[in-house]
Amino acid sequence: MSDTVRDKAARLLKKRGSISSLGSHEIKAKEFIGRTKDSMSTVSYMDEPGHHDDILRPPVQMENTYQLGPGKCFPLATVNNILKDVVTSYLEEEKYEAELCRQMTKTISEVIKARIKDLMIPRYKIIVFVSMGQLDKQSMQIGSRCLWDTTSDTFSSYAFKNRSLFAVANVYAVYFE
Repeated sequence: MSDTVRDKAARLLKKRGSISSLGSHEIKAKEFIGRTKDSMSTVSYMDEPGHHDDILRPPVQMENTYQLGPGKCFPLATVNNILKDVVTSYLEEEKYEAELCRQMTKTISEVIKARIKDLMIPRYKIIVFVSMGQLDKQSMQIGSRCLWDTTSDTFSSYAFKNRSLFAVANVYAVYFE
């Protein structure tokens, strides 16, 4: 292994807290045999605290848009279709099991939120809330209260039930000024 490659690996180790794929005894052994390796892989630990460079980036200055309302209305019909498609596709053949439903509420919430964010609706915060329960001769009332601007903020809801479970999915779209 050449001296320039070894120096480069040493600088990376000092700068980033990296670990080389070849130890020092392995480097010497490979040089002794006559086989040199041109590349060396490293694992960087830049995300760990204390290993960052002390160079601070200047904050990005954003200019005000002075936009107080949305440019276009929130697409409720599209969101209703997304709610119906996702909830029905995930729960159509499922039976109620407490642990499964706990995981499914998280999964369904994330899928709904991702599909709505794919619509690229600017300046709206999306909140997704999914409730599931066993369907067994009981009643349940789900309520929500929100403080918002009725001209720009909105919500969508979809209720689903099969033979063994019920689910209610709510999406709140709050305009972010």
